[in-house]
Amino acid sequence: MRIAVTGTTGQLVRSLIAMAPSAKVEVVAIGRPKLDLTRPDEMHKALEQARPDCIVNAAAYTAVDKAESEPELAMAINAAGAGAVAAAAAVLRLPLVQISTDYVFDGALSRPWREDDATGPLGAYGRSKLAGEQAVAAAGDNHAILRTAWVHSPYGGNFVKTMLRLAESREELGIVADQLGTPTYAPALADAVIAIARRLAAEPRDAGLRGVFHVAGSGETSWAGLAEAVFAASARLGGPSARVRPIATAEYPTPARRPANSRLDCGLLATRYGLRLPPWQVSVEDCVARLLTGSEC
Repeated sequence: MRIAVTGTTGQLVRSLIAMAPSAKVEVVAIGRPKLDLTRPDEMHKALEQARPDCIVNAAAYTAVDKAESEPELAMAINAAGAGAVAAAAAVLRLPLVQISTDYVFDGALSRPWREDDATGPLGAYGRSKLAGEQAVAAAGDNHAILRTAWVHSPYGGNFVKTMLRLAESREELGIVADQLGTPTYAPALADAVIAIARRLAAEPRDAGLRGVFHVAGSGETSWAGLAEAVFAASARLGGPSARVRPIATAEYPTPARRPANSRLDCGLLATRYGLRLPPWQVSVEDCVARLLTGSEC
């Protein structure tokens, strides 16, 4: 199977490339200048040349705080760009996997979010990703929109890597403890994306495989809880560690508001696809081990 994925440097893209040989798939990563989400006129040609069996739109504007001052750019990439990818997929008669986010919710619920819960983004980034979901849905029904959260990996910039870096020079870190979520390991997410892409391509008439799904690690924690797990794993391996001082969101103001509850209910994914991602604690152990040994694969 051949998968065309938008972008070349993101955590999911790099994980898909790393997982491809063992999954016996070919991943063709297409990024700028050949494919630019801000230039939708070139989308069809770039994707057609890749000759894929399925398209994964993983490229996105992900600077959550910066999006507050660049809402037009975020919307151009995450909404119009996603719509252009979906339109090209429809013309090529190919299934599309669209990557979305927990930020489409306002965080006000007291339970994990389900796919049919009302959306209500708090910031420009979330609004742009929700608009992208809507653009994909408007282009056709041959898609799976995957909402994920708190992604980390040995690649790129993410919370786990930041914690390890800060622990090298600081004994104590104040970490937000009143935001809850479902940490997601990009390699595990990549495995799920490949499995979903396979099913979409192999079963074009199964409507149950299409629509919106939540795909995140099993379990839940706070940012402070995640940091504590990172430092515990690192200490066991002789790496940097720091004390965690739990703080409130109000003590760490940011330009963009974050959902207090980002927990995602992934039951529909288990029912329709038979997929469940590993417990987040197991994934953090693996991620930290890879980072400390310099192994990305």
